[in-house]
Amino acid sequence: MNAVIACGGTGGHLFPGLAVAEVLRQRGHDVLLFISEKDVDALALKEHPEIPFEKLPSIGLPSPFSPTIFGFVRRFNESLARCRAIYRRYKPQVVLGMGGFTSTAPVLAGKMRGVSTFIHESNAIPGKANKMTARLVRAVLLGFKECAPFFPRVKTEITGTPIRTDLRRIDRSLAREKLGLHGDMATLLVMGGSQGASGINQAMIKSLPALADIALQVIHLTGAREEKLVADNYRRANVPAFVASFHHRMEEVYSAADLAVARSGAASLAELASFSLPGILIPFRYASDDHQTRNAEIFTKADAAIVVKEAEILDDVLAHRIREIIDDPVRLERMSKNSARLSSHNAANAVVETMERYTAT
Repeated sequence: MNAVIACGGTGGHLFPGLAVAEVLRQRGHDVLLFISEKDVDALALKEHPEIPFEKLPSIGLPSPFSPTIFGFVRRFNESLARCRAIYRRYKPQVVLGMGGFTSTAPVLAGKMRGVSTFIHESNAIPGKANKMTARLVRAVLLGFKECAPFFPRVKTEITGTPIRTDLRRIDRSLAREKLGLHGDMATLLVMGGSQGASGINQAMIKSLPALADIALQVIHLTGAREEKLVADNYRRANVPAFVASFHHRMEEVYSAADLAVARSGAASLAELASFSLPGILIPFRYASDDHQTRNAEIFTKADAAIVVKEAEILDDVLAHRIREIIDDPVRLERMSKNSARLSSHNAANAVVETMERYTAT
């Protein structure tokens, strides 16, 4: 069948969408992606030249009382018209929206053509776009079962959150060697995700003096703006580290690490669980409906992670939490096993099989 996946705007939408696209292609289906106009979307797709894509205007829903609502309506109508024109040529049989308002127009255009439509919600609390779009679909596919009560009037299917096929564990010693790290030293991964890396960067810089006397090395993905600042601070603190703005071979950093300091976006959590990584989670305080806190609670209840609030990270709390876990190998191993139990290894396959099942009926 011809499938459309609308997955632009953030890494949390894009990368799970790419994972589903890979499985669809493996199973003999054709795939067309809709992405946003953001540079990060097109940059990520340079790694996948085999997958065709179209760009849609990036739109976020403003307050209905804001004058920007008129710009939203105009750009949404542009997106809808563009989708309908593309569908006349491409003739999709199924449309999947991965969340965000980049996915709403493609799903509506699919509904208007009478084809099977779906949305995927990765988080424990759904976003505004998916709440609105749910009335247009045959089923809502969920990353967490805890999200099902938010969709009482539509069928839900628990699939987990898809991760890319290239995210597969490699030998830990080899991974550390590739990153220029010691093969036998406890390794901490620090990453801020597509939003809010700066707060975590500053917290780690402040934590370094309290970590300098333990056998610890760090992989720190800083985001685009602060790579040099962070690297300079590791050198001054004499803490061995691999510091980069981004790293395109994430299987290396996940395989090399024993523990992660990270945000609690659903896609990041799915990847941590896939690599059995326990986490010190710092929910992004500006996430809509505080959904990152709800995501993190699922991992803390399973004893796969602990939470440090954003307001606490510039105190000494983060350094203390890192030390207490690194210094307790029994606890670290227990949390690692619990993290692995939360993994949905076949989530991309589950999404595709669900779409095939609904579309065949």
